[in-house]
Amino acid sequence: QVRLVESGGGSVQAGGSLRLSCVVSGYIGKCMAWFRQAPGKEREGVAVLDSNISTNIRTTYADSVKGRFTISRDNAKNILYLQMNSLKPEDTAMYYCAGNTYYCGSKRADSYARWGQGTQVTVSS
Repeated sequence: QVRLVESGGGSVQAGGSLRLSCVVSGYIGKCMAWFRQAPGKEREGVAVLDSNISTNIRTTYADSVKGRFTISRDNAKNILYLQMNSLKPEDTAMYYCAGNTYYCGSKRADSYARWGQGTQVTVSS
């Protein structure tokens, strides 16, 4: 049974950093992503990792987080990470990891079949 469990969320001041982790149990595929959802807003694709070719791992980011967030994956430990630096109040949201997709590289939520339960990130000004 595939299971994704996020952790690492919390409350920080603007300009601070957090690292989110997503522990994967079972096979989830080569393509994973981080999404976030703020109250009253649609779920937004934040960062996508395509490791179909191990020597050419590709990452894609939402414009709002480019240069501040980094997605990575430890294949040996089967953990997906999201390093978040220079956090802003508008980054406040529930963050989810996702996997099991035929559309590698997609930032659309409906492209992913497996989801974690989420971890809350709150950034104060």
